[in-house]
Amino acid sequence: MTTELNPVDKWKSIPWRKLRKIVFRLQVRIFKAQKNGNALLVRKLQKLLLSSKAAKLLAIRQVTQLNTGRKTAGVDGKKALEPSERLALYEVLAKNWKQWKHQPLKRVYIPKADGTKRGLGIPTISDRAYQCLIKYALEPAAEAIFNARSYGFRPGRSCHDVQKLLFSNLNGGQANGLSKRILELDIEKCFDKIDHKFLMQSIQLPKAAKQGVFRAIKAGVRGEFPSSETGTPQGGVISPLLANIVLHGLENVGYEVRYKAKGKQIDTIKGFRYADDVVFLLKPEDSPETLRQHIDTFLETRGLKVKEAKTKIVHSTDSFDFLGWNFVITPNGKFISTPSQKATSSIKTKVKEVMKDSRFTLEQRIDKCGAIVRGWRNYHRFCDMSQHNLWAIAYWTWKFIRKQGRYDRTQTNQVIHRAFPTVKWAACRFNNVTGDKSPYDGDFVYWSKRENVNYDGITARLLKKQNHKCTECNLSFIYGDIAELHHIDGNHDNWKPVNLEVLHRECHQHQTIHGQVRVRTAG
Repeated sequence: MTTELNPVDKWKSIPWRKLRKIVFRLQVRIFKAQKNGNALLVRKLQKLLLSSKAAKLLAIRQVTQLNTGRKTAGVDGKKALEPSERLALYEVLAKNWKQWKHQPLKRVYIPKADGTKRGLGIPTISDRAYQCLIKYALEPAAEAIFNARSYGFRPGRSCHDVQKLLFSNLNGGQANGLSKRILELDIEKCFDKIDHKFLMQSIQLPKAAKQGVFRAIKAGVRGEFPSSETGTPQGGVISPLLANIVLHGLENVGYEVRYKAKGKQIDTIKGFRYADDVVFLLKPEDSPETLRQHIDTFLETRGLKVKEAKTKIVHSTDSFDFLGWNFVITPNGKFISTPSQKATSSIKTKVKEVMKDSRFTLEQRIDKCGAIVRGWRNYHRFCDMSQHNLWAIAYWTWKFIRKQGRYDRTQTNQVIHRAFPTVKWAACRFNNVTGDKSPYDGDFVYWSKRENVNYDGITARLLKKQNHKCTECNLSFIYGDIAELHHIDGNHDNWKPVNLEVLHRECHQHQTIHGQVRVRTAG
């Protein structure tokens, strides 16, 4: 007689490796069918994926365990789900996904760089799981048609791709960057103004799923308005993908291919888009007025328009900011990329706020400061950081720690390295994605190596030793996978290579040793 597993063990016993293979195999087939123009097969495969148990369980795990904002509550107030609640959500999702009723959104405001606040619409955890399920079916079909110069919120692509491409197209060598101009483009309230009719005409999904997307974008904000007339709410799992679908083609406006004598190809007007942030590179013969007319026409059909206050044309020798970086071509043709003034001021403000936060102990504040600085330096690690070592704010932090009277000068000198950890940098050395490749093309060798070449230190060495595979599930690390270091004996002070391995975040969470270490032994 077999005893039924409790919810925790039942959730852990789910064959996640098998489920990932099932879903990814279907996504690869959807991608290839879309590439071949077989719309009927795409629809059939999407129905198969949406109806599968594997996709629903993976969607629930993604929003409850893996996503960064997994502990953000919606209107129902739930910040997390226990294993029993996750299993119950699966039963609801399995029965009702075709008639899913989207709950109102919770309004949350976050500060913007210009001092104003951006309103986010936060769905409930169950609604986020539903959106994630829809995304699994919609994303591979969209990826098959997306432009190679679109990088924001796409699998396998990042803002560092844009940074490297700007270097390739603006340096003073063969690119002749000294003669080029840059059109900086900002779209006014992009997520809030998208035309719903155009959006629904642009997405390719089975009827039931398409109706579900329509109900999701029409879900109003609780306490403000019962139904949304335009836009896709920021804060949803599927919102960035929907915005990418609407803006698809913007980076290609004005793009032409010309041929010189002997058949040499010349490209003119290149646009690089990261979500709703776009820059266009213009050669001397290109007309910015004509380009603007094309852009305005393109956006008008989508219910959008350019924000004139943040749109301007600058010469490549005049610096311009994009994605938190400052780019400039020196008179001698050298390309320089550094953190922007706003990005530098922002990190200084955050460090002071953290160190002055009396809700935490001094040691906790030092560790939180270290996490913030490490993240900032990791983001800018492909910039020229020779003049951005944060010396002034580090000195302010050193004096602040000394004033607390906890450490002498020698101890403070040691502690300050925890608050300001070093990160190796190499200007313009990012490993760019090749052409219009997508993780859904099934090229495991390319994507596993390409994703992991940007790791450094012990993680990079272990990944190479493990052949870019997780030692727990034996699956390759691909786009979106979070690689975490695991101490085999549970002792985080033991950094010997034999005690370390790299695991997927989800595989790391299920390691028994961590549960044993956290349990206090009886006195």
